[in-house]
Amino acid sequence: MLRYYQLLDDMRLPGRWLLGSPLDERKHEIDPWQFKDGTILELGCVPRFPLDVSGTPLDFSWAALSIPVVHERFVRLFERLHVDGVQFIPAQTEEHPGSWYILNALHILRCIDDARSGEVQYWKPEDNRPDKLGEYRAVHGLRIDPSKVGDARIFRPRGWRVALIISEDIKQAIESVGLTGTRFVEA
Repeated sequence: MLRYYQLLDDMRLPGRWLLGSPLDERKHEIDPWQFKDGTILELGCVPRFPLDVSGTPLDFSWAALSIPVVHERFVRLFERLHVDGVQFIPAQTEEHPGSWYILNALHILRCIDDARSGEVQYWKPEDNRPDKLGEYRAVHGLRIDPSKVGDARIFRPRGWRVALIISEDIKQAIESVGLTGTRFVEA
């Protein structure tokens, strides 16, 4: 059976940078939630990420609200692996010129395995959020059902789009070329 992993930002790295919320050319914040919708985006600008904490740039980082920001090396690896279902949106970062991109995963899959996950919580009537009733409120120890993934190699789980999931071959390729900033947890 194929194995899948959450692709996470390794916050344990000493001296690393921390990216803030994306801004447009007028320094207005760009809606960060749109990067979790699974749709091709046309922003009309090149987003710029300010540094919340100055430090060593990483090939993979979460910016505000789990927006994956990657270096060109990451993009080239995905091209070499012929990974589809992803859009790389050109971006800029403060203090570190170069080729940076927002990784926009285009597949949103109904694949969370509630029974195998550590704990799942749903929004209930007593939470007074009728707009979220029945949706995931929290997912701890996320596990997915690989039989519901199809041939997707990168995706976000429907209902818990803060997670970014990759296939084992992508994980191994990231590790083999030494891309920085990544941490993996089996899903």
